[in-house]
Amino acid sequence: MMMMMMIKSIHNTARRRFVSTSAAAIGWWDHVGRAPKDPIMSVTEAFLSDTSPNKINLGVGAYRDDDGRPVVLQCVRDGETKIAGTEFLESVSASVSSNLVEESVKLIYGKDADLVKEGRFAGVQALSGTGACRLFAEFQKRFYPQSNIYLSVPTWSNHHNIWRDAHIPQRTFRYYHPGSKGLHFAALMDDIKNAPDRSFFLLHPCAHNPTGVDPTEEQWREISNLFRVKNHFPFFDMAYQGFASGDLDKDAKAIRIFLEDGHLIGCAQSFAKNVGLYGHRVGCLSVLCADAKQAVAIKSQLQHITRAMYSSPPVHGILLVSTILSDPHLKELWEKELKAMANRIHRMRSSLRESLEKLDSHLNWDHITNQVGMFCFSGLSPDQVNRLVKEFHIYMTCDGRISYGRCDYKEFELPGKCNT
Repeated sequence: MMMMMMIKSIHNTARRRFVSTSAAAIGWWDHVGRAPKDPIMSVTEAFLSDTSPNKINLGVGAYRDDDGRPVVLQCVRDGETKIAGTEFLESVSASVSSNLVEESVKLIYGKDADLVKEGRFAGVQALSGTGACRLFAEFQKRFYPQSNIYLSVPTWSNHHNIWRDAHIPQRTFRYYHPGSKGLHFAALMDDIKNAPDRSFFLLHPCAHNPTGVDPTEEQWREISNLFRVKNHFPFFDMAYQGFASGDLDKDAKAIRIFLEDGHLIGCAQSFAKNVGLYGHRVGCLSVLCADAKQAVAIKSQLQHITRAMYSSPPVHGILLVSTILSDPHLKELWEKELKAMANRIHRMRSSLRESLEKLDSHLNWDHITNQVGMFCFSGLSPDQVNRLVKEFHIYMTCDGRISYGRCDYKEFELPGKCNT
């Protein structure tokens, strides 16, 4: 009897411990609420839940054909054929990564730039432009822990998330002028001047996201000169090289102006849009250095950060892009296809402006063709954007940003109806 009572007691104790442990386990995450919706991702979510057969998504930040489907460039198809079977060889990953970084650096600084020959840059492959920005933000936090980052008003919404998660305080500088729908250059220069010396600034070298408003070459020279006076650090987010003008060198002009003026520069690059490899997450982070010795030290620190974050990215996309960039035939083909995409976007801008002007709208639509790149700041208010959704099933971000990566000639009349 005593033995039975002991067994029963042990069983009850174990049962209580199980219930107690289960209750404690359930309580671990009770305090976690839903994260705020991403302003860009939420547009796609709303679009996908719409059952209308005539719905249109103008919020997608990647190039699409007239039917809204991703475009696979011929240079990518040819590159896939060339690398078939090799991407699974573990031994190629280090050399492929090094080749990607070198070819990427040549794209932005110039193939004949002295810094490439002298090895005065530290570069690592990254998980597209987002990953490159995140790596730099972490690098900034480690070696300038008291610093801030200055972001343009507006900027890509994810920039705020990236530097926030790196625990770097954010400041802003004026950029876009709502009245002219262009650059607020005087205010921009004033804010750069009034920022504390040796501040970090994030700049869009071309095809500014979300406004499509870029400084002129002369304005970039003035900005670079003021940066030199203030000893600010320019960090460029190059997400759309080639989409502004169709010319890779022209779209890198802002960075090369800063290079000519003797700045040490940081740059995030993405090949998601201009090579059409959004799902492959191929990017590069590079930091210009005073000499080769400093470059070795900084690269080791960047590698140390990536090791803890994700160790190394998948090799397939890196191998594909490095093959395209280093093969003369494939690179020439890519440049032609990139030019064709940029020209199509230019034509769509002109067609949209013409369609809106035919509606006898009282508004001025010059900004549609004055702005460049994949995006247009339409000037539509949140109420007008909401009306487009409810009445016409047209989706875009609430600030009125239109992506020309998705537009098609049949859709141009619809946005103007909100202004008639």
